[in-house]
Amino acid sequence: MQQQKLFEGKDYIKPRPVLKWAGGKTQMIDVLVSNMPKKFNKYIEPFIGGGALFFELEPENAIISDSNPELINLYKVIAKDVNGLIDKLKEMKNDEEFYYMIRAIDPKTLTDVEKAARTLFLNRTCYNGLYRVNKKGEFNVPFGKYKNPKICDEENLHAVSRVLKNTKIIHSDYKDILREYAEPDDFIFLDPPYIPISQNSDFKRYTKEQFLEKDQKELADEVKRLRDIGCHALLTNSNHPLVYELYKEFEISVHQTKRNINSKASKRTGEDVLVKIEPYKRKISTDPLELPEQMDKFPSTRFMGSKEKLLNYIWGVASQFEFETVLDLFSGSGVVSYMFKTQNKQVLSNDYMAFSANITKALVENNHVTLNGKDLEIILNEATTTDNFVSETFKGLYFSDEDNAFIDMIRSNLPMLENDMKKSLVLMALVRACLKKRPRGIFTYTGNRYDDGRRDLTLTLKEQFLEAIEAVNSAVFDNGKENLSCHGDSMTMEQQADLVYIDPPYYSPLSDNEYVRRYHFVEGLVKDWQDVEMQWHTKTKKFKNYPTPFSKRATAYEAFDKLFERHQNSILIVSYSSNSLPTKDDMMAIMKKYKRHVEVVSVDYKYSFANQGHKVGNNKNDVEEYLFVGY
Repeated sequence: MQQQKLFEGKDYIKPRPVLKWAGGKTQMIDVLVSNMPKKFNKYIEPFIGGGALFFELEPENAIISDSNPELINLYKVIAKDVNGLIDKLKEMKNDEEFYYMIRAIDPKTLTDVEKAARTLFLNRTCYNGLYRVNKKGEFNVPFGKYKNPKICDEENLHAVSRVLKNTKIIHSDYKDILREYAEPDDFIFLDPPYIPISQNSDFKRYTKEQFLEKDQKELADEVKRLRDIGCHALLTNSNHPLVYELYKEFEISVHQTKRNINSKASKRTGEDVLVKIEPYKRKISTDPLELPEQMDKFPSTRFMGSKEKLLNYIWGVASQFEFETVLDLFSGSGVVSYMFKTQNKQVLSNDYMAFSANITKALVENNHVTLNGKDLEIILNEATTTDNFVSETFKGLYFSDEDNAFIDMIRSNLPMLENDMKKSLVLMALVRACLKKRPRGIFTYTGNRYDDGRRDLTLTLKEQFLEAIEAVNSAVFDNGKENLSCHGDSMTMEQQADLVYIDPPYYSPLSDNEYVRRYHFVEGLVKDWQDVEMQWHTKTKKFKNYPTPFSKRATAYEAFDKLFERHQNSILIVSYSSNSLPTKDDMMAIMKKYKRHVEVVSVDYKYSFANQGHKVGNNKNDVEEYLFVGY
């Protein structure tokens, strides 16, 4: 962070504003400095005008801008060619005839240095340093009739040039500047055209553009946005009721000032209002929120690590931020992506498991396609010749011969559906049927142990499939957004979003996080066992796990660091478990490298099953589930 310069060397000359500027803040410098932050990153002044505060502070990292092109040209010339400007100014004289001759010149016919000299000359010799133009945009302030105005202050111009050389100087609208450059911990000074106190006020505007009531309201909205993203700001304006209405939630103070632009001396006093804007210190609420009824239609399964029971908390946290797009990097069961879709967010869903990516393709990316009776006739055609891959490869391992034959039939009929989205719906229904038919919903063991006699295990796979078709069809809805499902590596995805939700595989010394080992059968089913490395010697006929940096303690730390760095410009919400590594403190430390604010929401949570559930009285499935929030 930086703060104002305090040094003064032997050859140091303190820069002063080069222009006389109506509404300049020289007389308010002490008040402004006493109210500004002690430390800040960048200094931004988008209504630079005469720049009194800017030259007082001499910030090392600054952006100044204005909508007045002649003013910005002057500052750029001082920064780049101050000697050329000085030479031109020395040719100019305080003479009324000469003044009107210079005023009449079209600046478009001049070089940048000549335009800058004209701007500075007219300002120093015109009436009261006013900047006023007629309807044609022509400068029309009369001659000032000063005895000895300082047209060329060579010493100060060099001092000003020294500061401007290291400053970004931009001709732009203030909103464009703030939205492109303002970041947390920046200090922004806003000195816009004031609201006129009366209809007859001479103190109305001193730029080419009028600043109407609607503009003042837009500025107030921008100030609140700056506050919300963590910026410090000071704003000046006239002592007008509208100012109090627009900025009622901020600290406001009134200061007596002198007006040098009124023709009547008795009216050369006024009151300036100073609005102080502190960065918004958000406190994340931990209250869960109710979800739309559409969520009840999501066809859930017993998926390892599913956040179905945490959705109210996740939405309770996410709803406290303004965002339109969501990236769910590890979609898993798809339930979080589906939840964000029900909240009318545009969702980009991703998972490295094909069967997980297929779930979100069917229910998140898909807004309107469903399966009809004709589709079922095609899929359930028993006359189709099959390759018997499942029947032969997995005979006696997970399902009955009848169920295996049914799976092979669906596999063989699937290519006959021309619509890819309908294929995804069929595969999702088939996967759901397999998971519900399987005790504990996993494929790490063979046989039928853990059979507790519940209804899901008594139905045939065909019966499960037909019920799953109904559930999947009823879950399809249109949220009016172009959502997208991806099957890719979270570490290399380049897509960005306003909010990124991260629910990675948890590394724990107590258990593994190998999703492929648990779900290899349904993963192979969706991929049709293509591009997998089968391990034929294993009892479960699994295939080799996909490489993931979250499978080892050492690489998990680096993986989180890379993810947080890649998505540092997004709101981050990370689901994590108290029995995992990196630890809670480690996670906070990694996230704080890239996010200004990091908070943790803790939720007591019991997993539906755990790897050590057989230890009576010592079950390891009671943990705290964390939501790390970075913004």
